[in-house]
Amino acid sequence: MKIYFGGSIRAGRYDQVIYHQLIQGLQGYGTVLTEHVGDPELTQWGDDGPSDQMIYQRDMAWLTEASLMVAEVTIPSLGVGYEIGRAESRGIPVLCLYREQDGRKLSAMIAGNPKVTVAEYSTVEEALVYIGSFIGSYSAALPEGD
Repeated sequence: MKIYFGGSIRAGRYDQVIYHQLIQGLQGYGTVLTEHVGDPELTQWGDDGPSDQMIYQRDMAWLTEASLMVAEVTIPSLGVGYEIGRAESRGIPVLCLYREQDGRKLSAMIAGNPKVTVAEYSTVEEALVYIGSFIGSYSAALPEGD
């Protein structure tokens, strides 16, 4: 199974440790195409070297390969929102993980979307349970070899 993980990069790296832990959990289910999102060396300036066009092309190619998408959406990110929309338009199942933050609410475009599964969590362990349930509900429907 190929998994696309989305998390904030240029909008802020405040949850990088959480991304790393979620990616480690996801690796138990398959290949995480975007494991660099959890890398502590990756700053809010993003990947060193590749142009923005190259990053876009690479990430869209990975999204096309993905069996499903898991996004941590607590930190609002234009890029992650775009990726979620592209995944939805391609029929790729999407799980959005969200932690409530001091009176801030999740975007209605995510929370109100019937084609996106949203799970509010408090701990990484709780998020990993949601991930297991989400992947379990889709794994039987995925093509062989995914």
